Amino acid sequence: MRHKFLPSFVQRKGRLTKSQEKNLLSLSKYQISSYSEILAAKTNFKKIILEIGFGNGENIFKFAKNNLENLYIGSEVYASGIGQLLGDIISNDLDNVKIMTGDIRLILDEITEPIFDHVVIICPDPWPKLKHHKRRMLNNDFLHLMHRTIKDGGHLFMSTDWENYSESIEEAINQNKGFLRLKNSIYKEADLTKFQQRAVKEGRKIYPFPLQKIS
Repeated sequence: MRHKFLPSFVQRKGRLTKSQEKNLLSLSKYQISSYSEILAAKTNFKKIILEIGFGNGENIFKFAKNNLENLYIGSEVYASGIGQLLGDIISNDLDNVKIMTGDIRLILDEITEPIFDHVVIICPDPWPKLKHHKRRMLNNDFLHLMHRTIKDGGHLFMSTDWENYSESIEEAINQNKGFLRLKNSIYKEADLTKFQQRAVKEGRKIYPFPLQKIS
């Protein structure tokens, strides 16, 4: 079977805790899996924020809890992270968070109008080996996809903890004229996630890319 997009993540089954397994039983209540379901879910919310690859959900949970007027859509492929975020959603009785599983690019490719106010991608899989660089998500094609789905004036925040990945992201941004570089972002100043903390502990720098759609 030929895939529309080259896989940017490894499909593996992580170890689940008992609580994560229990939380996953409630996934259907919060899951959305199509463009039409996004349109249905956004009713009565001020803004729509998409976070791609939310990990354990620390960032999306914090923002959703503090901004109940906004709809937060989180995309993740690993069950352990999904189960962790579901636990936070359930225990705090949040109704402004939806979850997507699988390759988010397949749904983004369906979208025919700009609908996101912010899109956030924090330290995606770096694919550090040279032969795997073609699998990295953050490239020029991805920026074109983002440009089509983000509202005019909307924000795109990307980051990586790998220097050579940051260089390729920089190159893609320079090739794409639809985004303006910003000096700051609320996501740049947010608390470090578990995976960012690990990167810093291992001696790697976080490279942020706050952008705004301009055309």
